[in-house]
Amino acid sequence: MFKSIIAAAICSMVLFQARAQDLYMPRDVQQAYKKGTRSMDGKPGKNYWQNHGRYTISVTALPPDRTIKGVEQIVYFNNSPDTIKAPNMKLILNIHRPGVARFSTANPDYLTTGVQIDSFTANGTNIPWNNERAVNTNQRFKLPKPLAPHDSVKLDITWHYTISKESGREGMIDSTSYYLAYFYPRVAVFDDYNGWDMLPFLDAQEFYNDFNDYKLSVTVPKNYLVWATGTLQNAAQVLQPEYAKRLEQSFTSDSTIHVATKEDLAKKQITAQNETNTWVWTATNISDVAVGISDHYDWDAASAIVDSKTGRRASMQAAFLDSATDFHHSVQFGRHSLTWLSNNWPGVPYPFPKMTAFQGFADMEYPMMVNDSHQDDLHFAQFVQDHEIAHTFFPFYMGINESRYSFMDEGWATTFERLIGTAEVGKEAADKLYKAFRIEGYINDPSQAEDLPIIVPTSEVRQGFGNNAYGKPSLSYFALKDMLGDDLFKKALHTYMDNWHGKHPIPWDYFNSMNSGSGKNLNWFFNNWFFTTNYIDIAVQKLTKTNGGYAMDVKNIGGFAIPFDINVTYTDGTTATFHQTPEVWHKNEKLASINLKAGKTIKSAVLDGGIFMDADESNNRWDGTNSAVKAR
Repeated sequence: MFKSIIAAAICSMVLFQARAQDLYMPRDVQQAYKKGTRSMDGKPGKNYWQNHGRYTISVTALPPDRTIKGVEQIVYFNNSPDTIKAPNMKLILNIHRPGVARFSTANPDYLTTGVQIDSFTANGTNIPWNNERAVNTNQRFKLPKPLAPHDSVKLDITWHYTISKESGREGMIDSTSYYLAYFYPRVAVFDDYNGWDMLPFLDAQEFYNDFNDYKLSVTVPKNYLVWATGTLQNAAQVLQPEYAKRLEQSFTSDSTIHVATKEDLAKKQITAQNETNTWVWTATNISDVAVGISDHYDWDAASAIVDSKTGRRASMQAAFLDSATDFHHSVQFGRHSLTWLSNNWPGVPYPFPKMTAFQGFADMEYPMMVNDSHQDDLHFAQFVQDHEIAHTFFPFYMGINESRYSFMDEGWATTFERLIGTAEVGKEAADKLYKAFRIEGYINDPSQAEDLPIIVPTSEVRQGFGNNAYGKPSLSYFALKDMLGDDLFKKALHTYMDNWHGKHPIPWDYFNSMNSGSGKNLNWFFNNWFFTTNYIDIAVQKLTKTNGGYAMDVKNIGGFAIPFDINVTYTDGTTATFHQTPEVWHKNEKLASINLKAGKTIKSAVLDGGIFMDADESNNRWDGTNSAVKAR
């Protein structure tokens, strides 16, 4: 028995090694597998590690004063086998400094002096700092004493910055409404395959963060409401009893409770009437925190059951201008998102206690918060909010490196947005929006940049960034879902998510997890979609009469392994559809020979890829004039 177990284990190991060898793997990633931090079966390796921080942050915002002041203590734990001498600090808001590298031009209202460090110590020892030189979003600093493996260091930092007048992912929404994001100095990720994350933030690609514990205190003037990542610890201290009671009631209510209305705000009696109030939140094992502040935003709230087995509820809140009609629906839209995503796709219970929709300009996700713009169209408003809430799972639950592999989060959020949209507005409308918003721009642009392999690091892509991050990978997920079927696809997806939630997966962890979860070697498919310059273009080559019906040869000009329908019309006017999964391209990615069982004479046949839009539809039809039917 023992020998058979050992033999099976060896066979399994050899199988997974063979699978991995099918795909290109960069040298730094190869080293991670050799060191045992990652495993060919898709799981974290026996030597996997990741570092961790405990952040205690206090910030003061006194609108309309634009100066934000902060004090923080970071206890940083080195779980790596390496001695750390010079950590990297992320100062994302330095993107506002004049002259800093960024992908787009900056208006004067966007520019500020960036993050200004006022004091910095490590275990009580001063860290020299020059704000004139520390102009970039990455700043290395030397520790007074090297940080040994499995030891920790205490960093104390005070800083300030001027919030930008022009709001994007963060900044002023109006003179007394602020959105604070990426607002605190943070130790960069130090990981097992790439070391320190040194990729600059260029105001385009996104972020890569460790899982940390946070205590966040936000001090604002009286009559200002504050929303933030985490669980509010002192509602009774910062809110008048009536409003604290309304908030508490919302935690068990399906119906929207108006915690604070336009009329309530006008009375200026919602908060405790101290000169300033300090709102306190806590959040554990989460990758970031964000804050919204306003003295004139409505506050709605309710909750939804997100785990049917335990009955656990999550709070859904919204903060918005009373004039924003769409945001009056945000809480119920959000309740639907939380329950649908938890029970359908990805079918993992929403992992956090809260979600807040804050009206801003970014259409951007943050842990437990979204910063969304006002939309006149309610369906489109729901579409945008669905997408941002879907990001809860990728990159926040899964710890994705968005700055290097954006397709690992944006591709999934794009996939979930279509799936939930189908439930909300029907398949036809959801597919129409998906194609118009995600696919048409890509497939109608024949430039080289759009055909770069998806696996090319996001940091190295510019013109093709959007389609490589959103549409193309989403299509790959839908193609794989079509090929495996819903049940097996979900089983494989859950294998991946179970393996890597709360950790830092990279593409090869996804590929290997999906192989393990499905019990299939899918590397031919992953190679086709992620490592090639393929695009979508199929064509009817010929139609041949056979004893049992017909055989159709379909040429794959573009190369992607897509599903498609063959819609036939018979001479008697009846029709039939023959669906083909991507499996038809497994043996020959350039040509598929397909048997059509038909007891009638075909008059015409059309290839239809649905959401897999074809670059050239002129060769997708056979009607007897463009190709002869030959007997076999």
